[in-house]
Amino acid sequence: MGNVSDRHGNTHSGDDLPRRALSRGMKLASLPLGLAGRATVGLGKRVTGLADEILGEQAQKRTAEHLFSVLGQLKGGAMKLGQALSIFEAALPEHLASPYRQALTKLQNSAPPLPASSVHGVMERQLGEDWRDRFSSFDDQPAAAASIGQVHRAVWSDGREVAVKIQYPGAGDALRSDLRQLARMAPLFKVLQPNFDVKKLTVELRERLLEELDYELEASTQRQFADAYRGDPQILVPEVVHAGPEVLVTEWVEGTPIAKIIAEGTPETRDRAGLLLATLHFSAPARAGLLHADPHPGNFALSEDGRLVVYDFGAAARLPDGMPLPVGRLTKLTLEGKAEEVVEGLRHEGFVPPGLEIDAPAMLDFLLPMLEPLGADEFQFSREWLRKESTRLTAQGSEAAKLNKQLSFPPSYLLIHRVTMGSIGVLCQLGARARWRDILEEWLPGFADPSES
Repeated sequence: MGNVSDRHGNTHSGDDLPRRALSRGMKLASLPLGLAGRATVGLGKRVTGLADEILGEQAQKRTAEHLFSVLGQLKGGAMKLGQALSIFEAALPEHLASPYRQALTKLQNSAPPLPASSVHGVMERQLGEDWRDRFSSFDDQPAAAASIGQVHRAVWSDGREVAVKIQYPGAGDALRSDLRQLARMAPLFKVLQPNFDVKKLTVELRERLLEELDYELEASTQRQFADAYRGDPQILVPEVVHAGPEVLVTEWVEGTPIAKIIAEGTPETRDRAGLLLATLHFSAPARAGLLHADPHPGNFALSEDGRLVVYDFGAAARLPDGMPLPVGRLTKLTLEGKAEEVVEGLRHEGFVPPGLEIDAPAMLDFLLPMLEPLGADEFQFSREWLRKESTRLTAQGSEAAKLNKQLSFPPSYLLIHRVTMGSIGVLCQLGARARWRDILEEWLPGFADPSES
């Protein structure tokens, strides 16, 4: 395979792969052992209750630091699962969750690029020995790298500039191995959220993550999005040019990355980006029957004509009937203060476990602060607002934290919730201001009229 230097100047050899794979497995295998050891030795009792009743602050901090440290050193599947498990971040204090997010952010840009010989090998296996005949030119240096693949810039034979997404050889095996190992971490999440059906949740996560290995499925998803938004004045989806199991060719579309707008954009540009991200989130289920499920800044840009450019369709929630009606209906009922109807609806959807008695006004007190962006004429998202909500929901002994740990989580809502929370995170990074309620009234079933059925 030959040697290759990553962007940090470290040299790797193809002969390193078995050793690195073994190292990955050993690090991942250490997670459940380390977690169990600290939980047991820390207070000398089995993990049978809530996290804040089992682990002291120092033991909890050491546990989280070990988790973050191991995930932060890994690539591929571990990073993907780490991103997916961000749903559980709210169960951890901010000072523990922050290093985790930072490690994953660094990891996005740290995968060493494939050497040209490996790139050519993948292209030959996927497109045939004459693969170069399909291109007028092909840049061997990757333009971007991600967890399970990298992107090259090229010109298709008809003159179109294209992005060629190539899956790392062995990425599928690595992801499956990581998922098997990390599934053993389920007891930790059972501790953090006792009423979650962790087994079903982890099965749901595994199925969704494994879909990202199938570039032909991703191409089908991207075509579905492109058909829904073709000619749209707000959303721009690059067209698919060619697809194979491990190679995906799409039109190359330039734009100002959302990450750059977060770092140095004007307030007007930040507001525009946030408004379009929210519009995509709520309109896609109605227009495409899909939800773009990877809402991090690297997957979006603003084109010169002010449209939101959407990249990477490997992760998507399939919603052929649109967003579930109860989402809009219960959101509106909460804003209207109809406490008993809200509790009844949450129980029907599986968020309130059978037999659990819930004080309806307390449920409103729990939910309404989360919906503050929808209650105001205009609302500006911010990191400070997000930290305040995180603290409210996780502060030891708070009423919100107590109620949060009594609730369950239906697996069918997992991806919708994860994407919504991820999108809110990006809006807070942008500091975007808008009248968010208008978007929901246009696109979210049941929100404009809660009596809809």
